[in-house]
Amino acid sequence: MLTTEHLHKSYGDKVLFQDISFTITKQERIGLIGVNGTGKSSLLKVIAGLDTPEKGEIKHAKDYRVEYLAQDPQLTSDLTVIEQIYYGEADIMRVMREYEQTLDLLEKDPANEAVQEQLLKAQQKMDRHAAWETNAAAKTILTRLGITDFDKLPAELSGGQRKRVAIAKALIQPADLLILDEPTNHLDNQTVEWLEKYLHSYKGSLLLVTHDRYFLNRVTNRVFELDKGNLYIYEGNYEVFLEKKAEREEQERSEEWKHQNTLRRELAWLRRGVKARGTKQKARSERVEEMKQKQFDTKKESVAFQTGSTRLGKKVMELKDVEKSYGGHKLLDAFSKLINPGDRIGIIGPNGAGKSTLLNIMAGRTKPDKGEIEVGQTVKIGYYTQGEEELDGSMRMIDYIKEVAEVIHAKDGSVITAEQMLERFLFSRSEQWNYISKLSGGEKRRLYLLKVLMREPNVLFLDEPTNDLDTQTLSVLEEYLDQFPGVVISVSHDRYFLDRVARQLLVFTGEGKTEQFTGNYSEYLEKNGTPGAEVSKPKPKKPASQPKKQKKKLSYMEQKEWDSIEDEIMSLEEKIEEMKSGIVEAGSNSEQVQKLFTEQERLEEELESKMERWEELSLIVEELENEKS
Repeated sequence: MLTTEHLHKSYGDKVLFQDISFTITKQERIGLIGVNGTGKSSLLKVIAGLDTPEKGEIKHAKDYRVEYLAQDPQLTSDLTVIEQIYYGEADIMRVMREYEQTLDLLEKDPANEAVQEQLLKAQQKMDRHAAWETNAAAKTILTRLGITDFDKLPAELSGGQRKRVAIAKALIQPADLLILDEPTNHLDNQTVEWLEKYLHSYKGSLLLVTHDRYFLNRVTNRVFELDKGNLYIYEGNYEVFLEKKAEREEQERSEEWKHQNTLRRELAWLRRGVKARGTKQKARSERVEEMKQKQFDTKKESVAFQTGSTRLGKKVMELKDVEKSYGGHKLLDAFSKLINPGDRIGIIGPNGAGKSTLLNIMAGRTKPDKGEIEVGQTVKIGYYTQGEEELDGSMRMIDYIKEVAEVIHAKDGSVITAEQMLERFLFSRSEQWNYISKLSGGEKRRLYLLKVLMREPNVLFLDEPTNDLDTQTLSVLEEYLDQFPGVVISVSHDRYFLDRVARQLLVFTGEGKTEQFTGNYSEYLEKNGTPGAEVSKPKPKKPASQPKKQKKKLSYMEQKEWDSIEDEIMSLEEKIEEMKSGIVEAGSNSEQVQKLFTEQERLEEELESKMERWEELSLIVEELENEKS
C-alpha cells in the first residue's frame, strides 16, 4: 500500500496540486485525468520519487517497488535492447542479464570452454531464481510490441521502436506499482489492444495517464481527476467517472444557488437593520463577509459552437495511380481516391505503413514517385501534425493566435474573436496573457491546434491529433469537428476519436496496398477484426439435441409501439431541456424551481423507462432482420 498525505506542488505562481491525499492499494487500476497543464505528469513523478513535493509526504514499506514509464522515455545509449529490458537491481534482473550476456559471448566464440562453463553457472542461477518463465515472458512482450532484433542499440531504432522497448522494460520489471504516462502514444491500434489485454493480468497496481478513452474505460477501476489544484476520486472506470462528475458538477451548482440565496437573505436582514444585541449583529456581519469570499467553480466551458471556413467548391481532391517508395519499401502502390465535400475519413494501419506519407503527398509537402493529384481551386488546407513548429516561448498566447487572425467567421455570419476561441479551447481570459514558455507540452499542442483552426481551412488534415492532448481537449476538438462544414481526414490510432469523427476508413494493409470501408472504427472491427491481427473464434459446442427455434415476431401493439418510440424519446429529451432552461430562468423563485425540478425528475424517469423498452424491442427487431437475411 502507498499513501500520500497533504501533497502540495506549484510551478512558478501556478498551483498544480494543493493538500491532496490518497491511498493506492493492491492491484488497483487507477486512471489519472485532467486538462493539460494541471500537473498530471508532475504528480506521477512525485509518486515515483523522481521529484519532491513542496509539502506533504509519501509513505510505503521499504521494499515497495515503483516502476515509472515517462511520456518520452530515455534509453541508455550503450545498452542493447535486451540489456535495456533486464536493467535493474532486482536479483532476477541481474541473473537474467548475466545469462543473456554469457549467451551472447558463446554465440561469438562457441569453442571457448571458459564461456561454456560460465553459461552452465548462469543457467543454474536461472534455475534457482525460477527466471526462465520471466525470461520467456520478456521476449514474448518484445515480440508482441514489434521488437524482434534484441541486439540493436537505441540509436539504431526508430522513435516508435524506442517507446516500445521502454514499455517492455517497464512491464517486465518486478513492481508493486507501475506508473504509465501516456503509454498508448505512437502505438498502432493492434499494439494498443494487446497492451490493454496484458494489463488486465498485471500482478501489481497501475496508475496511468492516457488520452485513449476506450483504453481508460477498459483498464481502470478507479479514476483520479486533477482539477485546479484539487483531487477528486471516483470509484469505477471512465464511463462511471463521466456520470459521477456530471452529478458532482450539478451538486456544486445547486450548492452555489443555495449559497447565493442565503447570502441574499442575510444581506437583506443587515440592510433592514433588524434590532439585535451587538454581539449577534457583529457575528452575522462577519458571517456575511465570509460568505462573500466563498467561491464556486461551476463555470462550464461551452463547446457547442458554430464554426466557419472558407467556401469549398464541388471539387476537392482526386489522386490517380499514386505510387511512393522509401528505401525499396513500397508505401503506396497505384493508389487512387476521390475526395468529396463533407467527407470524414479516418486512416488506419501499422506504424510505418505510409499513413503520414499519404497526408504529406495530399498536402503537397511530398512528391509522389508516380501518379497525379488534382486539387480544387477553392481548397484551403489546414494541417495539424506532430512536431510541426517550435512555439516562440517569449510570445504571449493571445499574440501567437492573433498572428494568424483576430477573428473567425461562423456559418451564421457571426464573428468569434481570438479571445473567445482561446476560451473555448480551455484557456481562460487571464491565462491568455501568459507567456508560451510557461505552458506544458500538452498545452502547447492545444495552442498550436487552435492556430491551425484559426486559419479557417475548409480541408483539415490531422496527423495523430490525440497524442499529447487530454480527454477534455479532445472532447472540445470533437465538438468542433461535428460543426465543421469542410472535409476532415485523420490519421489516428485512437479508437474513440475515430468512432466520433470518421464516417469512412482508409486501411493500410501492407506492401503499399489499401482498402476502403464505409463506417466507423468499431463497425470495421466488428466486421474485420483488428487490422493486421489474426482473430481466432472458438468453435461453438454442438448441443446433444437442437430444439426447434420458434420464430419471434412483433405483436400488433409492439409494432405500433416500435413505430412511435423514437419520436417519444426525442420529445422527452426536448422537454427535459425545457425544464433545465426554466430552472435557470426562474432564478431565485424557489417555489417555481422546485416545481420544475420535480417535473424534470419525473421526465427523466420516464425517459429511462422508454430507453429500456426501446432496447428490448430493438433486440427483437434485429433478430427478425437476421432471420430474413
